[in-house]
Amino acid sequence: MPEILRSVGATERWLMVVIVVICLGLSLATDTFLTLVNLFDLLNYSAVNLIFAAGLLVVLIAGGIDISFAVAASVVQYLVVTILMQIGGGNWAIGLLLAGLIGFSLGAINAALIYHFRLVSIVVTIATFNLFFGLLMFFTGGVSIYALPGWLSRRIILFEHETASGWAEITLPVLVMVVMLAATWFMLRRLNLGRQLFAMGDNPEGARRLGINLGAMHYLAYGWLGLCAGIAGLMQVHYAREVVPNALYGRELEVLAAVVLGGARLGGGRGTLLGAVLGLALVSITQNGLNLLGVSPFAFRMIVGLIILIAISMSSETLRGLTEGLRRRRIREAQS
Repeated sequence: MPEILRSVGATERWLMVVIVVICLGLSLATDTFLTLVNLFDLLNYSAVNLIFAAGLLVVLIAGGIDISFAVAASVVQYLVVTILMQIGGGNWAIGLLLAGLIGFSLGAINAALIYHFRLVSIVVTIATFNLFFGLLMFFTGGVSIYALPGWLSRRIILFEHETASGWAEITLPVLVMVVMLAATWFMLRRLNLGRQLFAMGDNPEGARRLGINLGAMHYLAYGWLGLCAGIAGLMQVHYAREVVPNALYGRELEVLAAVVLGGARLGGGRGTLLGAVLGLALVSITQNGLNLLGVSPFAFRMIVGLIILIAISMSSETLRGLTEGLRRRRIREAQS
């Protein structure tokens, strides 16, 4: 156990402590927080966001940022369900394959614009965020889809237990989330591709001189996030048993706040999957606790905004980057 704790970073240990304190406070403030039903519901709901977080972590490590993934997941939902209904319903294998391929393609669009046209990632993904969402709403008219294939709308319960407050259930999205987290961890920590992503995020020019294909790394990072978004979108359909065009709208800020809170550096080159999971756990627990306490949901939006601001403000790397940028600008102005 001491060896395991030493391998966990300071950010992760801090998050663990904060999560424990908040859980203790909520258990005293409400009788329903620590019930098995509520905890399992929280896990089922958070599964989609955790899949998002795994993909976003890869992009942040590679030195980019993407806020279009939640809208991309909504696009994938509509396209996959529409295609499935046209081919007779399909099955899980076809559904997951379609979701992954379409999601990867949408991520590749971001990668192409960012790498080949040398555009800033946040500017590109703001543009594609609006482009994807606008096209989705234009062609669907904002109408939800309720007629789903039977296999997709039929809930798959992996574990259930009857309690005094009802049935506590763990459903399929939790299993898919575990698989995606494991795959992301393996890529980042056990494959050479992961080391190349870290290198590119930390020093793109140095990575290029080492022979790392920066274009391929862009497609890998944004494509992986797109793949995660596509699969997460399909899991959201399975969880909600309907396709709603704006159901995932706004999730991007929650996930971004959580991953940054977990220690991922906005400048790239740093981040851990454990930190991202703990950051999302803290955000989700806070949201759940506020709901149980009857606090306005707008309070949660303020908290998410504050988390992003604080994470950026307290980043010494960000401050050093700003200082160095100002220093170089003064030197150029003096030389001119």
